[in-house]
Amino acid sequence: MTLPVVVHHGTPGSGLIYDAWRTDGVELIGFDRSGYGGSPRRRGRSVADIADEVVALGIERFATWGISGGGPHALATAALLPDRCVACVAVASPAPFGAEGLDWYAGQGEANLVEWRAALNGETALRPLLEQEFAALSAAGAAGIRDGLATLLSDADRAVLEGDVADYLHASMAGARGVDGWLDDDLAFVRDWGFDLGSISVPVLIRHGEQDRFVSADHSRWLAARIPGAELHVTASDGHLTLYERGIPAVHEWLLAHA
Repeated sequence: MTLPVVVHHGTPGSGLIYDAWRTDGVELIGFDRSGYGGSPRRRGRSVADIADEVVALGIERFATWGISGGGPHALATAALLPDRCVACVAVASPAPFGAEGLDWYAGQGEANLVEWRAALNGETALRPLLEQEFAALSAAGAAGIRDGLATLLSDADRAVLEGDVADYLHASMAGARGVDGWLDDDLAFVRDWGFDLGSISVPVLIRHGEQDRFVSADHSRWLAARIPGAELHVTASDGHLTLYERGIPAVHEWLLAHA
């Protein structure tokens, strides 16, 4: 029997599935969040609003995972759709903005710090920044991803960008077709997420790399401490992008064991 697994893509990105993720026994279901690709924008959406979009996929029973900016959306799916979602993994996910007891900005590269400051000032400040960055990354192609993300790359992530994951990241970003989804993700992340992490009742794995400069591993430690029964797996050799490249098959093994 094959387990349907709903995939929540990163920020920015699209529902494109990376070949390295394909695993026997798992049917991966990618989709574009509102504002990405062919999905219309939902201005002012919260993280919790993803539940409606997942229901619209029409799948009665599934597991889910989300990576990077997809992590909060995977957790919202688990919290709000416990009658459908049987297990959840959040990979390299941020914690809620302003989380008590967490230095939210610590360990992040300069590009992300600039982006979050703009997000706190709203769409007028954020949109021009994202449009400039989107245009630069799109024009640079897969080979330019490493230069475009330079302030965010640990040694582990810089090394992995020599492989196919750079092509995937560029193709996924191109599939976003603009910055509306990226912008609305950022604005949603710095507001109340709209659901209670403590209400999650399905099995949850929180996965992170210690060398992550996009989102500190302390975010995952914070999340795991506040989700009932959550398992935490932080690996010293991983960054952020290494989990895109080699972390997902183990995520699927965990989901198959807990679904």
